[in-house]
Amino acid sequence: MSKTQNLQMPGLAGQRVVVTAGANGIGLEIARLLHSQGARLAICDVDKSALNAAQVELSGCLACVTDVSEEDAVQRFFADVKTELGGLDALINNAGIAGPTGGVEDITVAEWRRCIDICLSGQFICAHYAVPLLKASGGGSIVSMSSAAGKHGYAFRTPYSAAKFGVIGLTQSLAKELGPDNIRVNAILPGIVKGPRMEKVIRDRAQATGVSFNEMERDYLDKISLRRMVTMQDVAATAAFLLSDAGANLSGQSLAVDGNVETL
Repeated sequence: MSKTQNLQMPGLAGQRVVVTAGANGIGLEIARLLHSQGARLAICDVDKSALNAAQVELSGCLACVTDVSEEDAVQRFFADVKTELGGLDALINNAGIAGPTGGVEDITVAEWRRCIDICLSGQFICAHYAVPLLKASGGGSIVSMSSAAGKHGYAFRTPYSAAKFGVIGLTQSLAKELGPDNIRVNAILPGIVKGPRMEKVIRDRAQATGVSFNEMERDYLDKISLRRMVTMQDVAATAAFLLSDAGANLSGQSLAVDGNVETL
């Protein structure tokens, strides 16, 4: 249903943009769209082979193996960004994991910490090193990936939901803090995004609740007003809009790209 390949958005050409987890999934779709608009890209990911493929596709792109939960690795990545791109105009804080599926008594503390470390702390660490570069550029934009689970409680996905609620708090706080520096900060809340990751989530939750995959998939769709999943391209288009001149006065917002998820 998405027609993002024909989109032309003002103000993206020449922007220096970091996309975390930019070699797969939503991050790669965002990078592809920004690249098509003339942005200069730096992407990081933990998947080296995917990074190599993305670097070939996205000609001129800086690509680095980086785990966003590891501060030293993030610091090195942003040092490379400063050297290679000469500065920064935008950060797409996209890296995250699905985290464990299970009851609170079954999820381990280590699983909880790993999910929070990547989905929430990783966004803080990236912002920590990106903001000085954005300030030096005279302003810019941060787009952080939350989720429909960031506004709805999500049974059996407690670490993920808690992290995504935290992303919204981080977004609103940074929007207030950084607004005087001409830095806009917004969050995107994807809903049920079509693809292998969502298929695994549905399969795991079906197993945790004792129903079939088809029953669980229908249950998800019945809770969406439009009765359909969204695409990664839908999310990418929203990210590009927020970085473009068309989004110049949007900050502190949490934009749901979800077909109106009513509950989870």
